[in-house]
Amino acid sequence: MTLQHEHPPFSPSQSSHSDNRSRPQFLKVGMVGLGSAGRQIATALVEGAIPGVSLTAVSVRDAAKAQAFLSDRNFDIPVVPLSRLADHCDIAIEVATGAAMPEIVENISVRGTDLICVSAGGLLAIPDLESILEANGAMLQIATGAIPGLDILRSAAEGTIDSVHLTTRVKTESLAHEPFVLQQGLDFRAAAPTAPVRVFHGSAADAARAFPRHLNVAVSLSLAGIGFERTTIEMWIDPHVSGAVHSLRVEGLEIALTLESRNVPSLNPKTSRIVAPSVLAALRSRVARIRVGS
Repeated sequence: MTLQHEHPPFSPSQSSHSDNRSRPQFLKVGMVGLGSAGRQIATALVEGAIPGVSLTAVSVRDAAKAQAFLSDRNFDIPVVPLSRLADHCDIAIEVATGAAMPEIVENISVRGTDLICVSAGGLLAIPDLESILEANGAMLQIATGAIPGLDILRSAAEGTIDSVHLTTRVKTESLAHEPFVLQQGLDFRAAAPTAPVRVFHGSAADAARAFPRHLNVAVSLSLAGIGFERTTIEMWIDPHVSGAVHSLRVEGLEIALTLESRNVPSLNPKTSRIVAPSVLAALRSRVARIRVGS
């Protein structure tokens, strides 16, 4: 996949009439997934968190469980098959799993419907993704609230970047059962280490093969910056952290940057609490007249 940079949302040559046509006043949203993040998003949209944006349908594997949640909160939102979701919305959001991304793209993007996703790691299983999007006139946006600095990284990528390095520290249970960790002779399934242990150091491309379920941040960084081979990743099991800690270092002609974020776990220990707000922020930008960030 290659990164296609966005065009500015406004330029002096655009008239107010063309802007009115290109930016909808009302946006119908379909959502894939209704786990911890999905429930936060559903509640926010139903309660009117973003004026002009409404949740009009959801698609999940366990329809009965989803319907029970929606009915319990008196949310009048239909649960529909993934193959029909595009019929109910202007844009779809994915808060499911990376493994579901090929099926989601097949049912959403090929219908010409734009998609906002959080499971960026799943995009690696779709080698012809950009061709699919271009052929069907669809766009895909990765919601990236879990990691700092992507806006300045994208800006720097228009010039010269020498290196991008990400160090991620996670609590023991996040990686203890991963096959790659166990193959290194590191077994923390019964007891956590007493000090931080580095379990991976290499390119984002190698990280993709080693940790297929923990790739969202690495994929987003690689696409925004200098690619999978030149982006380097370190992963540590750290018994002293409660949520993922991402430390990003970027060196280039225009910038020398070091940033750190400490993510707070949600009710689902595999999901950061910032995931739902990052999707809401992406939706808000779709209807906003003033957008902050490049």
